[in-house]
Parts: sequence; C-alpha cells; structure tokens
Amino acid sequence: MDEKKIEEELKKIWGETPISHSDSEKELSWQEFQSKAFSSKKKKFKPWRYYAAAAVLIFALVGTGLYFNNSPLSTEIKLTENVIENTTSIVKYVALPDSSNVALSPNSKISYANNFAVNRKVEVNGEAYFKVKKDKKHPFQVFCNETTTTVLGTSFTVAENNRKEVTVALYEGSVEMTVKDQNKSWILKPGEKFTYYNKIALVADFSRFIDFENEKLSVLSTYIETNYGYHVTIPQEYYNQRITVRINKKEDLKTIIQLISEMYNLNYEVNENLKQITFQ
Repeated sequence: MDEKKIEEELKKIWGETPISHSDSEKELSWQEFQSKAFSSKKKKFKPWRYYAAAAVLIFALVGTGLYFNNSPLSTEIKLTENVIENTTSIVKYVALPDSSNVALSPNSKISYANNFAVNRKVEVNGEAYFKVKKDKKHPFQVFCNETTTTVLGTSFTVAENNRKEVTVALYEGSVEMTVKDQNKSWILKPGEKFTYYNKIALVADFSRFIDFENEKLSVLSTYIETNYGYHVTIPQEYYNQRITVRINKKEDLKTIIQLISEMYNLNYEVNENLKQITFQ
C-alpha cells in the first residue's frame, strides 16, 4: 500500500473516535498528527512509523468499548465488561454509572462497557425498565436482539420473549427505534409500543396508566407489594378508606408513597433492608 493510501485509511480510522469528540476536535487532532507523520520534508518513507500510529489508534478505540474485526474499518460493539444478572424471583433495581436507573426483571440481564460515561450503550436479555438520565452529548442506546432504542432522557421498558420478539413500551419522553439491516426508523410517543418479530415491525397504543376507582386503600398497598417488592403496613382504621387515583404503571415508588401520605395525612417510614413501608 502506498503512502497516500495509508494516509487515507488512517484518517478514516481517526474519524471513528468516540462520539464525545466533536468533528472540529477530530479535524484539529488529525491535522496535528498528519503534520508530524506525513511531513512533506521527509525524504524517506518509513512504513513502520505508520503501522505504529495505526496500532496506537486501534488500542485507543479498544479502550472506548469498540474493537476491529478483520477489516480495519469495520467496528463492533463490545459490551461484555459489566454484566448484571437477576437470578431472583423479584425485580432487581440497578443504578448505572451515569445515574440512570434500571428495574431488571427476574431471569434477565444487562451488560455495558467500562467507559459508560461517554459510551452509554446497554444490551438487554430478558426484560428491563429504564429511567434514563438526560445527557444530550451522549445518547443512551439499548440493544435487544436486532433492535436499537436511542434516547436522550425518558422511561421505557424493553423486553424479549423466547421467540425473540422484542417489545419497547414508552412511558415518558421520546425514543427512536431502528432495526438491523433496515433503513427505516420509528419515533415513539408516550403510550406507544414498538413490537418487532420475524422481520416485521409494528407500532401500537398501550395503556401506561392504572386506575384505582373508589378502591380500598389496602388494594393499592397490595399493588405496591406486587409491583415494587415492598411490604406496606397501614393503620387498621385506614384499611377500608377509599381512594380514586390514576398512576403511571412505572411511577416512582417514592411518588406513590408521598401521594398516600398527603391524601391521608399520614407519616411514613421506609426500611430498605426489610423492604418495608410503614404508614402511621
């Protein structure tokens, strides 16, 4: 390969540095490298120098969670450095390094790379609910089977079943759905779900709220225990108190607790070790 060809190939690789670098930063960095490695004043061509430069670039990209296949221009995502698996029978709550939160369903797992602050990519096997911290500079991406969900800040569930059918249900914000080897993309609104199975993608409405219409307060307590894993204790005289309320099915538990507290003028205590909420 001649010097000009090597220079072109290296510039392409250079342009594939992490998304945290702007185009202008990449260009300035390349110009600085180019002025040193391809100086017109050099009389002799020394291939080992360029190969060494390429090696530096490759190892730099490995550090970002990306690595090269057979071709120096093809990249593949590597998300196996951190794996969190839920082998229990209840939902497992996980805080990601960027302060995003995940409710990981039983028999499910997620994985992500070490440089998560600038490479917010997560792979899901099973089912997980995400509440994503906003970061406009670093989009959040979730990979499940052949689908990719891209967000800036929102909350949604991603689930796959044994048939490799993937469902993404959006509760807040906005997400963009893409599918491997397809050029089309789908923008979801809150209350819409995306389903992908057997190369077919569909978007449909779903109910993201649950209504308690003149229900006993004890019914809401049971709902909390079933869906959040916290046992709720309320004074016996409040068992038959009635409540009418609509809540998001993925509402923060703290919000629901505060709602009950304010509606009935009750104090509460949360014991994280025992997973217990006591109203008094």
